[in-house]
Amino acid sequence: MKWTQVFVEAFESLASNRLRTGLTMLGIVIGVAATIAMLSVGRGAEAEITTSIEGIGTNLLFAFPGGSEDVTHPQPLTLGDAEAVADPFLAPSVARVAPILQGNGEVTYSGERIISSVVGVTPDYTTVRTWNVTEGEFINDGHLIGRSSVAVLGSEVAEDLFGRRDGITGEIIRIEGQPFRVIGVLEEKGGGPFGSQDARLLIPMTTAQVRVLRRNPADEIDLLLIQAISPEAVTSASLEVGDILRARHNTEIGQDDFSVFNQRDFLQTVATITGVLTIFLGGVAGISLLVGGIGIMNIMLVSVTERTREIGLRKAVGARKGDILLQFLAESVVLSSIGGGLGILLGWGVAELVRVIAAYYETAINPIVGADTVMMATVFSAAVGVFFGWYPAYRAANLEPVEALRFE
Repeated sequence: MKWTQVFVEAFESLASNRLRTGLTMLGIVIGVAATIAMLSVGRGAEAEITTSIEGIGTNLLFAFPGGSEDVTHPQPLTLGDAEAVADPFLAPSVARVAPILQGNGEVTYSGERIISSVVGVTPDYTTVRTWNVTEGEFINDGHLIGRSSVAVLGSEVAEDLFGRRDGITGEIIRIEGQPFRVIGVLEEKGGGPFGSQDARLLIPMTTAQVRVLRRNPADEIDLLLIQAISPEAVTSASLEVGDILRARHNTEIGQDDFSVFNQRDFLQTVATITGVLTIFLGGVAGISLLVGGIGIMNIMLVSVTERTREIGLRKAVGARKGDILLQFLAESVVLSSIGGGLGILLGWGVAELVRVIAAYYETAINPIVGADTVMMATVFSAAVGVFFGWYPAYRAANLEPVEALRFE
């Protein structure tokens, strides 16, 4: 039997009962569409997070308080730690250090009220983060020494308070009821590993310590941003920072009360998390394909029962087992392949819909429909047709001609 004849007969057989064929195909369509849509959204989220992390610089280190659980009396990071890390004799691989004090506070302007992330910083912050202002100026040493009541707004904070992102310099806002003069607006950065980078408000470190974000001890900080002299020096800078903090906190290796991460660590963590998420989403979509495959098997078994006399007649006029097996297997493969093709189109459409909705709500998700994802869905849907169509085809091929002809 020629292959073209096999598939022509398969199409004719499926077309003879279009409603049943369409309903059976629906399971495969939904399964393939779910696979493509979910994997595409997962890949888009991973790409967005990776881009955000890479955008903060390839030679940046992060030092956090908190480390080994074996430490009984952990010490916080302090400005003294920042000064020690910035010492070129102690850490020759370190270029700059930017200590950070952060918290949330109520910010008001002319009746508008928001809760914003308030961050105490030093002038080195913009250099370490490669972040510029679109208007005005950034916090300088004079503001730091004078504990000035000045603020630099993220673009999102500016939009929420003023309804615009320019012409804001010189305005007076209130942070926790205290007046602050706006001296600049930061350029838009978008999302980041620690949330939206634009939804924050920066004030001088000294002002934050005494007036807004008080800590005990007074020189405690929440985070150290450390810039290595080059991307190649990140590893040596990490070791130097660890040695300095270990000596100052009087802790031993393996019992640190701090943690030092670099961009590569974050990327590996993100890759692990998104990889698990992608596998989970793919597994959920795979269940849909499994259900669709069971539907194909069910319908093909019904078809074998309905066409028992036809099978008997074919065998009586000389059809071999292989011909019957191939005929029913072809019907199953055609059913799943057409469903897979429609599922690919539907999955691509869902991914585009997610892209449009995310853009409307200004959410950083851009689904990526990869060729490998489409290929995998195509192959998997065809494999489902073969796997779940084999048993019905086998049963049809092994019917005895005499018994089949006597079947009513």
